[in-house]
Amino acid sequence: MGKLVILKFGEGSFEQGFAVTLQIGEEHERAATEITGKLPPFPEMPLYYSHWQSSYRQIGNRYRLYADKMQVTNVSMVQDCENASHILRARFNTWLRAEEFRPLREKWLERLSSTEEVRVILQTENSQLQLLPWHLWDLLERYPKAEIALSSPSYDRIQKPRTLNKLVNILAIVGNSQGIDTQADQALLQQCSNAEVTFLVEPQRKELTDHLWGKNWDILFFAGHSSSNKNGESGRIYLNKTDSLTIGELKYALRKAIENGLQLAIFNSCDGLGLARELADLQIPQMIIMREPVPDQVAKEFLKYFLEGFAGGESLYQAVRQGRERLQGLEDQFPCATWLPMICQNPAQLPPSWDELRSTKTEDIPNLAVSTKRRLAITLLSSLAITGFVCGMRLLGLLENPEIQAFDQMMRSRPAEKLDPRLFIITIDDEDLAIQRKNDESLIGASISEKSLNKLLAKLNQYQPRAIGLDIYRDFKAKEPDLINSLEKTQNLIGVCKGSDGTVNIPGNQPPPEIPKTNLGFSDFIHDRDGVIRRHLLFMNQEATSLCPASFAFSLQLASLYLRPLGIEPKFTPEGNLQLGKTIFPNLKSRTGGYQDIDANGGQILLNYRSSKQIAEQVKLNQFLSSPINPSAIKDKIVLIGVTAKGDSPDTWPTPYGVPLDEQMPGVLVQAHMVSQILGAVQNGRPLLRVWSLWAEMSWIWGWSLVGGVLAWRKLSLPWLALAVSITSSVLYIVCFSLLISGAWVPFVPSALSLVLMVGLMSIYSSKTKVRVASGE
Repeated sequence: MGKLVILKFGEGSFEQGFAVTLQIGEEHERAATEITGKLPPFPEMPLYYSHWQSSYRQIGNRYRLYADKMQVTNVSMVQDCENASHILRARFNTWLRAEEFRPLREKWLERLSSTEEVRVILQTENSQLQLLPWHLWDLLERYPKAEIALSSPSYDRIQKPRTLNKLVNILAIVGNSQGIDTQADQALLQQCSNAEVTFLVEPQRKELTDHLWGKNWDILFFAGHSSSNKNGESGRIYLNKTDSLTIGELKYALRKAIENGLQLAIFNSCDGLGLARELADLQIPQMIIMREPVPDQVAKEFLKYFLEGFAGGESLYQAVRQGRERLQGLEDQFPCATWLPMICQNPAQLPPSWDELRSTKTEDIPNLAVSTKRRLAITLLSSLAITGFVCGMRLLGLLENPEIQAFDQMMRSRPAEKLDPRLFIITIDDEDLAIQRKNDESLIGASISEKSLNKLLAKLNQYQPRAIGLDIYRDFKAKEPDLINSLEKTQNLIGVCKGSDGTVNIPGNQPPPEIPKTNLGFSDFIHDRDGVIRRHLLFMNQEATSLCPASFAFSLQLASLYLRPLGIEPKFTPEGNLQLGKTIFPNLKSRTGGYQDIDANGGQILLNYRSSKQIAEQVKLNQFLSSPINPSAIKDKIVLIGVTAKGDSPDTWPTPYGVPLDEQMPGVLVQAHMVSQILGAVQNGRPLLRVWSLWAEMSWIWGWSLVGGVLAWRKLSLPWLALAVSITSSVLYIVCFSLLISGAWVPFVPSALSLVLMVGLMSIYSSKTKVRVASGE
């Protein structure tokens, strides 16, 4: 959005000086800055202009001025004109650098950036002030995107809404063109895209008025001869070789055309200030005129450059400035060509773009459409409402399932990690069970016989593992004396039991009688409503009637035993969180991330699985018992022993990596992930999964709703808008996925939902606003 600058000249004269008011503000809005100043008396200024004007007109380069054919004079007259222009420019800028005018100049420099597009409107009734070369003001030349326009202090807005045209309707009047080439003008207009041009070549007066009354025109174009009277109060166009008209003689027809939506009048002819003054009285929105007699070649080149820019997407003011400045290439033949094109502006109207001339926008849009501040306010309020709605749905648990599904998808998509070198897993599969039965080994009440278990413990102790985890329930006494002795004497052996739960009538499992209570850990898993294991229970208070006396998890007992030689013992913070070394394991709350109402009793954390595939080196029971083992594979490691068999009472669990039975993860591997998570966090700084605070999550969701608002205000077509939303949602997913890899579970589904809802809401609002504008509500 550009800036609007208005310079208002009050009562005064060049003999007395002028009171000047400077206003600066955003387009569509009231001025935010206003300051008054004064230009001192300078009675010689009109004389300098008159001298330049006289030398300019003496050159005579086939002007589009109705007069006898002018003769091209000699080079000395061209030099005289250039000298006069340099003097006028120097005196003009000296006047504008006067001390009395300095506060306005400094305020301009303070409030405006050279990178901004700036429309400058000069409001004055003084015709001599209007004639001055304001485009040569050194201050204005510092701003490459600024252009100045003239305006009368008196103006009104056209209230009647336009009837919209599918194409830009141009009424092109080609008047008396004796001695000049207007064919080029016609060809340039015909090349305009998305335009319908109606040509009237040397029309009669009635033919012209009938056309002005008969259709909704967007642009009125005139090429041919024209002139203004000496005081510049009125002008005349020459329709054909015998007829000429003043604007006053076309007043009613032109007023009707303006009421029907005429936006722009272009007089590509000579001496247009008189025409502009009369048309301004009819409140025409914009005009482009030539301040002095214009050479035919200059008129054609300006029209070409202007139409290239304007029809190509440039704003009206930028198209005029670029077209005017490109005339500098002709100034070796036509001195001061860049001085000629001028904009005359009705300050109550906003200059339309080429596309806006043929679209739903009309001249009343600045009043009926949403201003920048109002648009911002609507976007902020709408985004807050959407955020409140989405967060409300989230707190009610309506988004928990899709959030969990998105979490699982991201977990599955993470890159695989290396095997954990601290773990070694001995699995018991269906083949191991069959071999034990074949050897007549009793499996009553267990998945490993007493003979095989005794043999396994004996062989393991030879290799000096730091901890052995027996993830097999043995709620009965052993019969073989050697096994009883091994279970009692193996100090680094951790057994499992399962706590009871009276609320769901789960009796639990007793621990192995031979293993000391200090070497027991509970094996309880916490699964979500869909049965998937996503949380890790570290410690809990057992029920009074529980069969399991262990307060710490099996995984925590193994990890603690592994860390003990390093001087790391479990302790608790004042907040009740587990601490190992410098690592704190914050307990989950009932509302955590996507979870909105979970049972958060005990010490729970999110389970950050290490890999979807193999987590550590594994070997089957029979293979371990019958084959030689590399001692370094076991020494000072944690050995987990558990069942992976799928035939007899399988111990498998749904995880984010698979819910169907054939994709579930054996319990011993889930335990391995839990042990690895504890050790990785303590020893390697591997991130624990964490969530943001409630306010941070709400701010995050709100931010993405604002992004949706920005997309909606871009006014893209539906296919492009859908593509933009898809790309933005993909970026959101990538950001959330990257944060999850680094350990932060942030809301994806609520953010994406707020983004889409905001785009939909603001798009509907924007279309409704356009409908109201088009219908004139």
